[in-house]
Amino acid sequence: MYNAKILLVDDEKSIVQLIEMVLRKEGFRQIYAAYNGKEALELAARHSFDIILLDVMLPDQTGFDLCPQIRRLSDAHIIYLTARTSDLDVLTGFATGGDDYVTKPFNPLEIAARVKARLRRSAVAPAKAVPEETRGRYDFGRFVLDEYAGTLTVGGKEIPCPAQAFQLLLFLCKHPGIVFSKSQLYEEVWGIDGLGDDNTVMVHIRKIRERIEEDPGDPQYLVTVRGLGYKLMKVNA
Repeated sequence: MYNAKILLVDDEKSIVQLIEMVLRKEGFRQIYAAYNGKEALELAARHSFDIILLDVMLPDQTGFDLCPQIRRLSDAHIIYLTARTSDLDVLTGFATGGDDYVTKPFNPLEIAARVKARLRRSAVAPAKAVPEETRGRYDFGRFVLDEYAGTLTVGGKEIPCPAQAFQLLLFLCKHPGIVFSKSQLYEEVWGIDGLGDDNTVMVHIRKIRERIEEDPGDPQYLVTVRGLGYKLMKVNA
């Protein structure tokens, strides 16, 4: 049984009921529901939630507008639920304060797996795992990643970056110099244990290198540690 408090925010009651049923079967007991932004804010002000599942399309405001308001009240992990799948929508979700993004239709067991993964990382992560960079801005000299603006600037020029590649680079920027295996990176970005494959991570590593490296074939920032995985380095000029 889990002690975590979970808030479900979705105007479709059938979806709320389905997710709640699966979460309860998985051992969660403290589950609350809101069907619009106003109700969600009222609950967030009264309770200390660990996880908030937030629909993007609500009747009174969008989840993208609601998320920053919730952030002022709660440190909960916020997982967006939406049928909007463009890279811009995904980046907007992360830029407005979301931690994860699940597209509809989805398997409710996937939701439960992502919730568990978030809770597990919160329980084991050291308090200072994330360096205190200025306003989510990570400056590596050649490139700068801005978490809240959702931008990647290379050589002074802003360049487009696919949503999952952006999230992978963001995670690495928050943990410079630390080696992560492919499975660890998959879990951190895609959020589910054991459902990834090496190729998924390798494809996104390549996308990142194509953007941040002067020579992607001879990377200086995102380097491979043979037999262990990858790490992001700060390179001296």
